Amino acid sequence: MPLRLRPRLGVLCCALAIAASLFTAVPARAELLIRDDTGHELRLARPAERIVSLAPHVTELLYAAGAGAHVVGAVAYSDFPEAARKLPRVGGYSNVDMEAIAALKPDLVIAWKSGNRDSHLDKLAALGIPVYMSEPRRLEDVAHSLENIGRLAGTDKAARAAADAFRARKAALAERYSQRPRVRMFYQIWNKPLMTINDEHLISDVIRLCGGENVFGGLSELAPTIGVESVLAADPEVIVASGMGEARPDWLDYWKRWPKLAAIARDNLYFIPPELIQRHTPRILDGATMLCEQLEDARRKRRGAK
Repeated sequence: MPLRLRPRLGVLCCALAIAASLFTAVPARAELLIRDDTGHELRLARPAERIVSLAPHVTELLYAAGAGAHVVGAVAYSDFPEAARKLPRVGGYSNVDMEAIAALKPDLVIAWKSGNRDSHLDKLAALGIPVYMSEPRRLEDVAHSLENIGRLAGTDKAARAAADAFRARKAALAERYSQRPRVRMFYQIWNKPLMTINDEHLISDVIRLCGGENVFGGLSELAPTIGVESVLAADPEVIVASGMGEARPDWLDYWKRWPKLAAIARDNLYFIPPELIQRHTPRILDGATMLCEQLEDARRKRRGAK
């Protein structure tokens, strides 16, 4: 080999060796394997880039996990944060528009187990669209959901930060209120039909966090319909209602017909906006703060009655 070619050949070999080492040092990203809230294992070849949300709380979780830029469609009432209001709509959570979803060409759909219809979910499966099922039942599940969504969307860092902040705030509320004297309460979702929640519902975890006791916690249904007589027999010390919007519902005052009811006798009728306590999102701690303060107010009235 001519001497003048040897230096060039040496440089070329060195460059190839460096390139080979760089290639082997950065392995291809492994597929994602995540277990959803129903226990189903979901596999994705890569983080999702086009996500459709089938529940308002899911939409809010996506933005909180830093994945808002990947959301291409959502159901009605996905109104938080403000950017979510501008998303293309795919029907409502109980009446999903399958054609609208297909037109958006999502590589992931996040659904709500107890809100979406099984028939719609079956159709998504038939279309070959991966579906992650959301069903938080405890406050810790909200933090876990944020982390999982971060993995699914490739926004792990932002999602972990949101989850850590949520856990820290929850711990502070628990330290302050969870060991306070018990307050027996009735949480009213709606008036016609008269509906409440059992102890498996996420709201009951909020009640426990605040040192409360759900008088209908032992019922078998997640959101059972009950009768007025059941409420009167339970005689809760506090009644908390939600309703449909930010205004206190007029029907909360219906209970004033029974002045001997403990909640009426002690003036313990309270209201929390539903988006702050009925959505499985970080804002549920805003609702929890309100509830904890309301139950503390009820405790103060006990002392005043002595």
